[in-house]
Amino acid sequence: MQQALEQARLALDAGEVPVGSVVVHRGEVIGRGHNRTRMDASVTAHAELVAMREAASHIGDFRLDPAEIYITLEPCLMCLGAIHQARISRVVYGAREPKFGALGSVFDMQGHNALRKLEFSGGLLEEESRQLMQQFFSRLRGGGCSA
Repeated sequence: MQQALEQARLALDAGEVPVGSVVVHRGEVIGRGHNRTRMDASVTAHAELVAMREAASHIGDFRLDPAEIYITLEPCLMCLGAIHQARISRVVYGAREPKFGALGSVFDMQGHNALRKLEFSGGLLEEESRQLMQQFFSRLRGGGCSA
């Protein structure tokens, strides 16, 4: 999760919403990503999807099982769907996402039958993740960032 936080800091430095993610496959980090929606002008450039693309490229397959994904923020529905499609077995996230979270904050997909093989764990380094988000929105309100 420390590496996911490093990715989130890169996003913050780039003026992006500070979300970071890493994919771990058999104990090895094979994908890293941070939010790039503004840089790439793409709604699909969420940290999770960026990290999963890198991971898939690394192993030459979109099926990432057995893999775990670490995310500084609770995933949205789009990212959770991609995580499921990639056959990732475990999702670990830091802070809750009160606007778009799909694991209990807005939607609660944890009990959905289609995701029954997926293990979820939240709150890891939650305070650090939350502080990065607060920094971003503080800069935004203060005029120091244009998101």
